Amino acid sequence: MPLSESQSTDAPSGQPQLRRTRDALLMQFAGSASVQSSMSLLNPYSLDLEYTRLMMGFLLFDSGPRRLLMIGLGGGSLPKFCHRYLPQTSIDVVEIDPDVIALRDDFHVPPDDARFRVIAADGRNYLQADPDPVDVLLIDAYDGQGMPTALCEQTFFEDCLATLLPDGILVVNLHLESVSYPVCLAHLREVFGTSLFEVIDDDMTNSIVFACNGERFGHTDLRRALRKPENLSKDAWRQLQPTFKLIEATLILR
Repeated sequence: MPLSESQSTDAPSGQPQLRRTRDALLMQFAGSASVQSSMSLLNPYSLDLEYTRLMMGFLLFDSGPRRLLMIGLGGGSLPKFCHRYLPQTSIDVVEIDPDVIALRDDFHVPPDDARFRVIAADGRNYLQADPDPVDVLLIDAYDGQGMPTALCEQTFFEDCLATLLPDGILVVNLHLESVSYPVCLAHLREVFGTSLFEVIDDDMTNSIVFACNGERFGHTDLRRALRKPENLSKDAWRQLQPTFKLIEATLILR
């Protein structure tokens, strides 16, 4: 059950736990002060944390992906948002921790259906098994310290590239204070070369890296991209547009 704002827990280090404030339901890992996921109690389908809105920046380049794969469920903010606002997109989410999956109902993650499913598996092994290629691959994996070591290896990012369709987009959430951050970024640059850019959130906490299997980033007219896509609701666009301007500014300075 969710914890109240005043409750505490003696959960083992690394175990996901819930904390309820007046306005939000939070997920944290025992032993870590970082908030892994936040859900607004007023609007459970909104993107409460800035880094999640930044990760949706792939819509500037592909506003209607057919297949999306995500590694790391967390509180389900991103897959839940995509399920609601990208109705033509097939979504698979791979999560290694059964304790995280067990909290999906608390965070209003939709049940599995014809176009949405949560898969209990190791993300690295899942990519090595050569899954069907996707238009968008989101990596938002966190073990309480940063990106898990197994997902910081260059071979993992090579598997990410192999999973992308031509012009497919990879989006990775890195944690600036983690010792794994420079290692992951260096491996991403080795694999994707110049087809990559990085956006830092306002809190200087998260680095969102966008990488592409192709040259899509260099060919996108951002003046057109920053208009609301026809297939995206006004509510979704209202949430995303201010953050997308940060991506635009980053690309102009690139």
